[in-house]
Amino acid sequence: MKIVVIGAGIVGLTTAYYLSRDGHSVTVVDGGDGAGLRSSKANGAQLSYSFVSPLADPAVLPKIPSWLLGRKSPLSFRPKADPDQWRWLFAFLKACRASKAQKTTAELLQLGVYSRSLVHELVAREKPRFEFGSSGKLLVYQDAKSFTAAQSQVEFQASLGCRQMLLTPQQCLEREPSLEGIGKTIAGGIFTPTEDAGDCLQLCTELERIMASRAQPVAFRYKTKVEGLRIEQDQIAGLRTSQGDITADAYVIANGVGAQHLARQVGIDPYVYPLKGYSLTYELGPDSQAPKASVSDLRNKVVYARLGNRLRVAGMVDIGDTTMSIARHRIASLRQNVGRFFPHLNPIGEPEPWAGLRPARPDGKPIIGATRFKNLWLNVGHGALGFTLAAGSSGLLADQMAGRPSQVPAAIFALKGIREHSVADASRRSARRSAA
Repeated sequence: MKIVVIGAGIVGLTTAYYLSRDGHSVTVVDGGDGAGLRSSKANGAQLSYSFVSPLADPAVLPKIPSWLLGRKSPLSFRPKADPDQWRWLFAFLKACRASKAQKTTAELLQLGVYSRSLVHELVAREKPRFEFGSSGKLLVYQDAKSFTAAQSQVEFQASLGCRQMLLTPQQCLEREPSLEGIGKTIAGGIFTPTEDAGDCLQLCTELERIMASRAQPVAFRYKTKVEGLRIEQDQIAGLRTSQGDITADAYVIANGVGAQHLARQVGIDPYVYPLKGYSLTYELGPDSQAPKASVSDLRNKVVYARLGNRLRVAGMVDIGDTTMSIARHRIASLRQNVGRFFPHLNPIGEPEPWAGLRPARPDGKPIIGATRFKNLWLNVGHGALGFTLAAGSSGLLADQMAGRPSQVPAAIFALKGIREHSVADASRRSARRSAA
């Protein structure tokens, strides 16, 4: 079966990986210069399978006014005369209900657990080099009230099978001595031993190498922007690209923020909107006091991930800035947070700044599965969880396209109102057309 995957970020590449493993002839098409060069390039680097609570949560609502008014706040909003922005925001506010947030968390946890199993299987099978580490994740609270409130979430997730530990301030310091600089302000912590970290860009590069070296190699067509989909009756007949038409038996849209424009051309609305985030990458030296595990600063919404002799720091959400430009004041705020949280980091030289766009849906759930077109599939809308959920999402999609059962119920992440069908169905239809 010939399948085209649109998008060469971590979601597109894992999609191609699992479809290729199923024996399909796969081509990856992307408008950029190579693998993982957009949203996947310098993301937060945490594989947080157990920390999948959606941004749309009622606890967020009272914080929004102060966040929006503060120049250094974790979330900023730039209102625009853009119907898509306001439509997304209203849908986001509608999703900020306790019952909805708990249901979404439970569903994303299923996908997170599946993703973790596939990541570890991929690491054992392919041995990719991407600074992969399994040192767990520590959430640090500097507010007693917030820490107390978080304990109910731990209890809820424990009922779903998550193994997490509540830590005293002293236990936080014993586990991560690098937190000594803020030791007197720590109210408590939550440690999850099952979380991982890795360099997403390196994994993208490794997946490309692995797939290109197979007996039936995956083809990669870069600098090939997909401009539209050609429709014939109830299916996609081909792609219109900057390098000419491309045809296949089936197509998968997995190109991050670009999925919204492409899908809407054929009447599908995945509700994907770009939320801008930032990161810094520090080079560590022999005197650097940096964390060994992944660490999250809950007060400032900043995450830290150890990547060998580097430290990746990521945070901020800008709504309304859809450019890839690096806002100096946001990077300055991120650096100040690093200085307060790890005053003895002692890095080598200046950190490398980066900005990227997270392809977010209002309720935090990606869409994975079929569309009303019999040979068009979606793997889109992962927001800040793209790296974490990529393997699980792509494994789930491959299961659906093969028509086989999966560990995760396909209906959870399906596009509403779409009946299930497999790539085998599309193959039979293609054969009938050829015979005719």
